[in-house]
Amino acid sequence: MRIKLILSGLLLFAGMSIIAQTKKPNIILIYIDDMGYGDIGITGANAYQTPNFNQLQKEGIFFTQFYSPQAVCTASRAGLLTGTYPNRIGFAGALDHMAKTGLNPDEETIPELLKARAYATAVYGKWHLGHLPEFLPRQHGFDEFFGIPYSNDMWPNHPTGKNYYPPLPLIENEATIQTNPDQSQFTTQFTEKSLNFIEKNRNNPFFLYLAHPMPHVPLFVSDKFKGKSKQGLYGDVIMELDWSIGQIRKKIKELKLEENTLLIVTSDNGPWLNYGNHAGSSGGFREGKGTSFEGGQRVPCLMSWKGVIPEGIICNNLASSIDILPTISAITGAALPKKKIDGVNIFELMKGDFSQNPRDHFLYYYRKNSLEAIRKGNWKLIFPHPTRTYEGFVPGKDGLPGQVNENYFFEGGLFDLRRDPGERYNIRGEHPEIEAELLKIAAAAREDLGDDLTKSPGKNRRSLSIKP
Repeated sequence: MRIKLILSGLLLFAGMSIIAQTKKPNIILIYIDDMGYGDIGITGANAYQTPNFNQLQKEGIFFTQFYSPQAVCTASRAGLLTGTYPNRIGFAGALDHMAKTGLNPDEETIPELLKARAYATAVYGKWHLGHLPEFLPRQHGFDEFFGIPYSNDMWPNHPTGKNYYPPLPLIENEATIQTNPDQSQFTTQFTEKSLNFIEKNRNNPFFLYLAHPMPHVPLFVSDKFKGKSKQGLYGDVIMELDWSIGQIRKKIKELKLEENTLLIVTSDNGPWLNYGNHAGSSGGFREGKGTSFEGGQRVPCLMSWKGVIPEGIICNNLASSIDILPTISAITGAALPKKKIDGVNIFELMKGDFSQNPRDHFLYYYRKNSLEAIRKGNWKLIFPHPTRTYEGFVPGKDGLPGQVNENYFFEGGLFDLRRDPGERYNIRGEHPEIEAELLKIAAAAREDLGDDLTKSPGKNRRSLSIKP
């Protein structure tokens, strides 16, 4: 009888283990707008505290070589949700209220793939993939949407374009419920919506996309954090975002969902440096938002998943936001999109196996379809291209932008990011074998995706959806 009981117990435990292993994990993806690489405690911020960012790293993984799909709002979000380079699917720049285009319904997004696996899906915060009704989130796989359709500076109080923009709409699903809302409540509102969604879906798998509009200018913070940092309003805003992450993690723990929830926190691009004290820090990398230099596209990325991602590990392997979709597909059993994507599965890296190298290289595209640089390993080859530079100008102050040269021409070069992460020392010509390897990758990219700089059309680009 004793042996039978033991065997029965072992079989029951084994059955429970199989159930636990096959249970669909929840996914929480937090996308922060314009937060620079150096804006959190673990990367050097010292005028304010980010205990929840720091704790997330202690209990999970920090990616040090992680890239946004492009260094601008709309394109970055397009790449994140579709797993493609944004230019492959027709995205460039940042859409505004005049745009007649949006995400093509033929493109499959993370929430659409997960809905096929019976996931509940929601997005709270900033959308920015088309503001017209046919392009809003519920047309692309989300069950719920509460937020703004584009950037929070696209309103009548824009510092350099007053009255160009209409009143900023706050939208619930497809209905505008308010215009020019109190932005000091954004971080709190979107966090509370997220907490309610987690609570409501505690017993079934869910995908939560929390796309914070801050710290994109104009900056606003609630009374909870006003005046709390030693870095003025910008520091206050980051502290409130840190609080938001803490609230999400606290809810996961309260509901005992830690072992079945993957939490991802990253940024859409680097800091908007000409806003001075209302901008973040690139962490010492060159330039910022709107450039393909490291300061424009290298962003912090933290992930945690108790029992799956080891605690306190740091990954120096190459990865990007376009890799999130295929990784989520792999861990949830969701099908990959039918059309070609550019992301790769980085789950082995997340589990701590850094001998794996799923992402061999990364393409830095910007403007409409310009291949401005390529990275492989620690080597980055930058092609001659027109760009912006913040250098040499006094930055703005208190919400007003400083000058920026939008017509700067960079001559290009080869850079060893291991020794020169600031991209200051051009060693082109010293490593012909490296250059040849990178140029071979560039040739394949131009054939596939095209390149305006070399007038290459590309064979495999797809189009946006256009309102008739």
